[in-house]
Amino acid sequence: MKITGRDIVITGLQAWDNDIGSNCINIAKEFAKDNRVLYVNFPLDQRTILNGKNDEKIQKRLSIINDNKEDLEQVDKNIWTLYPKTIIQSINWIPVEPVFNFFNKRNNAKLAFQISKALKRLNFRNFFIFNDSDMFRSFYLKDLLKPELYIYYSRDNLIAVDYWKKHGIRIEAELIRKSDLCTANSTYLADYCRKFNPNSFYVGQGCDLSLFNPELVKNIPDDLKKINNPIIGYVGALVGLRLDIKLLEFIAENRPAWSIVLVGPEDDNFKNSRLHSLPNVCFLGAKKMDELPEYVNGFDVCINPQLVNEVTIGNYPRKIDEYLAMGKPTVATATTAMEVFKDYCYLAKTKEDYITEIENALNNNSEAEAARRREFAMTHTWENNVKEIYKAINITLEERGKD
Repeated sequence: MKITGRDIVITGLQAWDNDIGSNCINIAKEFAKDNRVLYVNFPLDQRTILNGKNDEKIQKRLSIINDNKEDLEQVDKNIWTLYPKTIIQSINWIPVEPVFNFFNKRNNAKLAFQISKALKRLNFRNFFIFNDSDMFRSFYLKDLLKPELYIYYSRDNLIAVDYWKKHGIRIEAELIRKSDLCTANSTYLADYCRKFNPNSFYVGQGCDLSLFNPELVKNIPDDLKKINNPIIGYVGALVGLRLDIKLLEFIAENRPAWSIVLVGPEDDNFKNSRLHSLPNVCFLGAKKMDELPEYVNGFDVCINPQLVNEVTIGNYPRKIDEYLAMGKPTVATATTAMEVFKDYCYLAKTKEDYITEIENALNNNSEAEAARRREFAMTHTWENNVKEIYKAINITLEERGKD
């Protein structure tokens, strides 16, 4: 059942004015179709100010604080953003847990005070807090603001990253445990949350697939036309921490008649790899978002050669939805998160599997299969994602009513 007429406070790791896409912003917009939403931008800390002194966004926040400018901004129907008029301390470097806890609680109190003032101005009552993985700055907000429901949303295995690992392994587990419910965008992360809180739900992932419509894409880019078929392609950031360079080398060397096409910006791992010396590997560089469907359209098979490690294992692979929305046969590394796609993708566990499954994908494609893939991908909308979040909220409220 849809949640309507409620007030929802959203905290998280990404600001409303960030330059890249954000799950949380899309979820906020869905919430706001039937509810009022206060989207809290993260408060400034000393390190952010120092590192971003020439950043216009940081300057805007400092001006709001120092020049007493308006901190609440209505950005859409039923959505307000808050720029907290406070500066918190950078504390992740603190090694001693009790000392970290002391300063983290003080940071939380500063943020809670700013949120509380905004709630009074907007007349928010009986509100929910939806926390998008902000395990430190929002750790005490349930205690300080006393929402009707405190919802923790897990969308990345953050504690595998060094910055978050230091205190996050302990803090996130405690936060999940004390949350009223937890939601996650992958089955792996839902299982992780369930270790600490049985009231944890897999809610899926929303995507904006409006660009990835084969009926709207008529052209093949000129730089792709020059490449021999079959084209085995990947679009996205080329990052050695997430993608298996050795696997790509193996595919290219063992199938020299295949063209391995990589579209996206490279990190140093890729720039310095042997892939650049292989004649059938083509790096086409970074492209604009609205150009990517044209490249996917020109691939014979799409791949996601993901490394399996702590950072990647729980991630929901949104690019798979983009590939499938274009109807493309897709081969991807088998992970727990990829189980959702097992009936629509070819899943590979080894480098030899990749060769076999790419051959299967090349030999067994059809218009009917393309239509089936696209139909499945199009179920992964933000509307359906939020429906699952609402379902989890309703289950929690119903169970609470029985107590």
